[in-house]
Amino acid sequence: MNIYFACSLTGGREVESVYQAIVQALTEDGHSVPTAHLAESDVMAREAIISPRDVYARDVAWIRNCEALIAEVSVPSHGVGYEIGFALGLGKPVLALFQEGRKVSKMISGNPDPKLSVKGYRSTGEAARLIRAFLKGKSTHE
Repeated sequence: MNIYFACSLTGGREVESVYQAIVQALTEDGHSVPTAHLAESDVMAREAIISPRDVYARDVAWIRNCEALIAEVSVPSHGVGYEIGFALGLGKPVLALFQEGRKVSKMISGNPDPKLSVKGYRSTGEAARLIRAFLKGKSTHE
């Protein structure tokens, strides 16, 4: 499947290792992740050379072409919230993951959209299991 992975960039990178584990799990399972670079440690320098308009156009195109969006929402991010809303507006299934004990925006946790699933996890292994369960049956290739 083509999966759009969303995570905080400018809002904070304190769970970067989780982002990396999620992307690794997705790619090991054979999924295409056009946003895999967002989990890398040098992402801020790489993204700094791209104009805001170009980032918007690129990311919107990637969301339009994805089969699902998976977002790590433990660190608040305007961009991730926007991406989630945009994907839901297109009817895409969205999984929003957060570390247990972290506060999540009520605009995410209270959203009744049936295409949105919000799940807490305690470990990267549990996050990977939640992702696999979410994606099971969503593939058009099954």
